[in-house]
Order: sequence, then structure tokens, then C-alpha cells
Amino acid sequence: MLPVCTDLDEIGFGSLETWGGATIDAGLRFLDEFPFDRLDALKKACPKTPHMMLLRGQNIVQYAHFPDDVVTAFIHASAKHGMDIFRIFDALNDPRNMQTAIDAAKSAGKQAHGTICYTTSPVHTTAKFIELGCQLEEMGCDAIVIKDMAGLIPPMHAKQIIEGLKKQIKIPVWIHTHDTAGLGATTYLAAIDAGVDAIDVAVSPFANGTGQPDTIRMLALLKDHTRCPEYSKEDYERLGRIRTHLQKVYQELSTFTSHINEIVDSDTLLYQVPGGMLSNFRDQLKQQKMEDKFDAVFAEIPVVREALGWIPLVTPTSQIVGMQAFLNVKFGRWKQISPQAADIALGYYGVTPAPVNPEIQKLAAKQAGKDPITCRPVEAPGSNHTHMADLRKQLQTANLPDNDEHCVIQAMFPAQLATHYANKNKPKAETTVPVPAVKPDKAPASPSQPINAKQYALTIDGKRLEVQVEEL
Repeated sequence: MLPVCTDLDEIGFGSLETWGGATIDAGLRFLDEFPFDRLDALKKACPKTPHMMLLRGQNIVQYAHFPDDVVTAFIHASAKHGMDIFRIFDALNDPRNMQTAIDAAKSAGKQAHGTICYTTSPVHTTAKFIELGCQLEEMGCDAIVIKDMAGLIPPMHAKQIIEGLKKQIKIPVWIHTHDTAGLGATTYLAAIDAGVDAIDVAVSPFANGTGQPDTIRMLALLKDHTRCPEYSKEDYERLGRIRTHLQKVYQELSTFTSHINEIVDSDTLLYQVPGGMLSNFRDQLKQQKMEDKFDAVFAEIPVVREALGWIPLVTPTSQIVGMQAFLNVKFGRWKQISPQAADIALGYYGVTPAPVNPEIQKLAAKQAGKDPITCRPVEAPGSNHTHMADLRKQLQTANLPDNDEHCVIQAMFPAQLATHYANKNKPKAETTVPVPAVKPDKAPASPSQPINAKQYALTIDGKRLEVQVEEL
């Protein structure tokens, strides 16, 4: 990334998404990078353009709900290290799970972008999306983002939502989509005609397909359009240099890429599976020797979505629904319910867009051994109550730095943080062994939940912890 940062910083993008989501987990887990060091390096290399990150509301960049003080500390620490825009969403579009993060971003003097996860179902209407956008503006957001993680939004629906929002709110409206189903670029054109303030683009070869439409492609589509951004010959040259460099990077990462994820797949419109999950899921089914069940598993996804209240498919709900669809196909429909699917059915992730199927909720309560809730998930009995003071004590006991940066990483990735410092404390000779110039036999396991993971619950000092054990 660093070799192209100067060119990226000079073009004049509205923002650069440099952090957040799975990048924090992946950088720490696979590259042994302390996350805030990574952000520091990118901010130093791109000082002019605002930096943006994706934040999963009360989940931060993990799957569990964290106490308010941990959420606030993470956002304040990120702001201190140069993060400018916090794109805040909740997998169920439950505003209660977004309020703490919005307030924290504002108190840190940074921008809070209230993000609506787009999906289609009998209960997701244009009016409902607009209503949610108005609510997020009232909660203090600086902009509203339509987040179309699976590339589902048709041009005319994007136009209707954006026109409706622009009539009712005063803050900017952004749109984010993928080109998985081939709709991305035309959807952006319709959004631009409807008055959208910003669109998200990428740079080939990390563009199109399951990525965002390519920057040069969008500039070509907007040629002679009254809203085409201003750009110079030098900007085109910069984009060319970026692409040339990234093509080399792409070749180096060939073990972890797949051409099937770069092509248009209209089946996405049926399954509504985000691109990241799609690529992981193909690999996981292959590991299970169930490639022939791909269509059956994906056909089960809408069944699971409906039963769980027509939830959108975005991290972590996409992984949870995908896992439950797999279990339904392998063991019989609802014969085995994953702990996470049970938690969605029982309200432990928030309010679902539609009521959960009552029979499935009863099965979930029986299997999970707990009752449904209606309160904010982070306030539920047995939820994560490890606060900043507790995290600081844990780090002090382990003789690790106990500042806020380390506390929030300890909250989300304790095992990976311990490994990072174990590696850091090894003699130098052990940490500088050259990497062999051969491809590994297979890609590292995805940080998302593997299909062959078994779920267990442990109770330690009265605290219930859910863990997964993966077969290697």
C-alpha cells in the first residue's frame, strides 16, 4: 500500500478508506501488525485526504457487543491516530446499537456517518429507508450512507431513496455499492442524477466484481456529465501508476484470489450474499467436501433470513445466516441451531426488521437455554461487561502496555495481541527468518467463523463465554 499512498493522496478523493472492518483483525492476525501502528503509517503516507473507517456500531470491528466505555475509547484512540470519518452501521439497522459510536465520534471532533444497510425483503421499503435516514440525522450524524454490501440496489431504487432523503434531510448523502451483480456503475449514475453527494470507487485490479466500480471506469461513464468531478492529465497518470503497482501486488496475492469473485454473478440478486462472504464460503464448502451442495446451501439462505426476521446480510449476520443455512442442509432444517443464530432469534443482536418466526424462537430458546430480550443487547443479562478498567488490569498482569490503544485491542483480539507480543519479544534472529519464495498449500483460515468450527460455551468466574474450536 505504501508505495501508492502519495499518488492516492494527491488525486483529491473525498476520503480514503484505510482502516476498520476486517482489516484490523487480518493485519494483526496474519501480518503481525499492531493495528494502531498500521493506521499511523497510512496516515503519515496520506496526510492530505481525510481517512475513513467502517465501524460495526456496538460491535466495533468484532462480532460481540462491547460496553459503551470500550466503544468510546476505541473511537477516541482512532481519532487521535488520524481517523477522520467513522462510517457507523449496525447489521440489523437497529439505531440503538449505533448511538454510542455516533456520540463518541462527535465528542472526538470527528465525522459520524450514519450508515443504512441496504437489503430487499417484504418489509424493506423506500419509505422505511428514508425514515431511518431521518432518524440518524436526528441522532447527530454528519452524513447518511446507503451501504449496499451485496451489490443489490437497482438504479431506480437508489434514485428513489436518495431523492427522498435529499428532500427530508439537510446533511450529505453518500452511496456505497459493489459490482457483484453488474449493477454498480449504473446505480451510481442514477444516484448522481438523483443528487447523491459522494460515491465509493476502487482501483483495478481490486475493483469491479465483488469490489466497487473502478475509478477510471466511472470517470469515463461521467464524461460530459454536468456532475463529473474535475480531474487532470496528472490525475490520470497517477491512477495509471497506482494500477500498475497494484497489478504486481495482485499477482503476489494470487494464492488468495479467485477469478470467480471478479465476474458479474446475477445469482447474487437471489442469495443477497456479500462478496467477502461469497469467496470465503466457496472455500469453506470445498474444505468440507460439500462443493456439490453449494446451490442447496445458498437456496436455503432466504429461508433462514425470513425465519430470523428478514435480517440484512452484512458482517456478522451474513456469516451467521450462511452457517445456519449450511447446518439446515447438512442436518435437516432447524435440527441444529448455531448459538449466534439463536441469539439473533432471541434479540441478543437487536431488533430484527420483522418479527422472528415464533416456532424458531421457541426452538432457539430451548437450545440456547435462555429467554428472549427486548432491551439494548449490550445491557442484556450475561452480556460482555469487561470495561476499560478490567482490560487495563489484564494488560498490567500480562506486563503489556495498558494505554487505551492496547485496552481496546485486548477487548477484541486478546489471543492475537498476546501472540503479537510473544513474537515481538523473541530474539531478533528468530523474527527475521526470510520467507520462502513458494506459495503456501492453502490460504490462512478466514477470520470469519469457519464452517468446520464447533461451538462451546464456557463459564469462568461466573461469566459465560462463547468460543469456537476449529478442526485443523
